[in-house]
Amino acid sequence: MNQNFLYNEFPTFLKKYFPFKVQKISLNAGFTCPNRDGTKGLGGCTYCNNQTFNPAYCKTEKSITQQLEEGKVFFSHKYPEMKYLAYFQAYTNTYGELENLKRKYEEALNTSDVVGLVIGTRPDCMPDSLLDYLEQISKQTFVLVEYGIESTSNETLKRINRGHTFADTTSAVQRTAARGLLTGGHVILGLPGETHSGMVEQAGVLSQLPLTTLKIHQLQLIRGTKMAREYEEHPEQFQLFDIEKYIDVVIEYIEHLRPDIVLERFISQSPKELLIAPDWGLKNYEFTARIQKKMKEKGTWQGKRFS
Repeated sequence: MNQNFLYNEFPTFLKKYFPFKVQKISLNAGFTCPNRDGTKGLGGCTYCNNQTFNPAYCKTEKSITQQLEEGKVFFSHKYPEMKYLAYFQAYTNTYGELENLKRKYEEALNTSDVVGLVIGTRPDCMPDSLLDYLEQISKQTFVLVEYGIESTSNETLKRINRGHTFADTTSAVQRTAARGLLTGGHVILGLPGETHSGMVEQAGVLSQLPLTTLKIHQLQLIRGTKMAREYEEHPEQFQLFDIEKYIDVVIEYIEHLRPDIVLERFISQSPKELLIAPDWGLKNYEFTARIQKKMKEKGTWQGKRFS
């Protein structure tokens, strides 16, 4: 093991594909979700308030091009030579009629300095016809499909009203990776009912899937969500992490992960006015620095306990 290796970092991964700096620009392309429109359910996932994702320039009344141009202005002062990935983030970005989806993706790719797509979606919203199309465009441009996995436990998925099972996740990830597409996942640690050992075991379960990237987030309670009301009524059913405990859980999780999975981030930062708890007041890079420091102190690395 390389003495300096802690875990696979996302910026290093991107360097394999791009000789220049790239930045994701979040888009709200006006999608909904089968868990909101009645197809699978109503009200959405119990923890979800989509306002937590969207920067100020993300407004559905603006075209994709306009959102990208405003996003570019927002980032370009840092690095004038920057290129961009169009990040279809809000709600379910593969949920719609194929021709409409293609139009939105192609509008993004036709915007100057946009060099690829990142498409956030649900495991139960990926038809083969769309995979055919994404496979085709991935021969010309960077495409990463990112699935909201959230948990590997069907009991938890039911409790948070996800409207799909872990079998749906397994199928979607396998079908996507089989097309040669970069395939990402997103999980939330600390969902109600989940134990410490269950969270750590999840790392081993996910390692069996052909995932390229993974985002790990702490559970956050957000104003206006069903989960926030549940917390008010039954706080004893929740174990909200303090920062040190969460760092320990994440490190143990990383130790049990397959060593080649690329770790994109470890925390989510919801706007202060929407966040009930936990409020650590840490930026993403500050948290990352603390994880790295503690991993060095412990002499550990990604995959150390993966079997």
